[in-house]
Amino acid sequence: MAAYCVGNICVKDAKAWEQYRGRVAATLVQYGGEVMFRGDLKQVFSGAGGHDSVVALRFENPEAAKRWHDSPEYQALVPIREQGAEVTLMLYQD
Repeated sequence: MAAYCVGNICVKDAKAWEQYRGRVAATLVQYGGEVMFRGDLKQVFSGAGGHDSVVALRFENPEAAKRWHDSPEYQALVPIREQGAEVTLMLYQD
């Protein structure tokens, strides 16, 4: 069953965030991940917003998502991510 990693994002350093975004896609390939959607918040219809942007990644299964997240390639980018934005990553399975 497919797994989806969803990130809620609040950018705090645009330069660092762009550096992270420019490098993260390459870490997905070897784990079978793909960016399904990236977008900026335009309006909150209901509830609390709190984030500027969202990203949705698709993996073959939760194990592949975890291998990607825990990989040395991705973990090397985490300090840049943390400098650039506050990110909440959540894993969902259909």
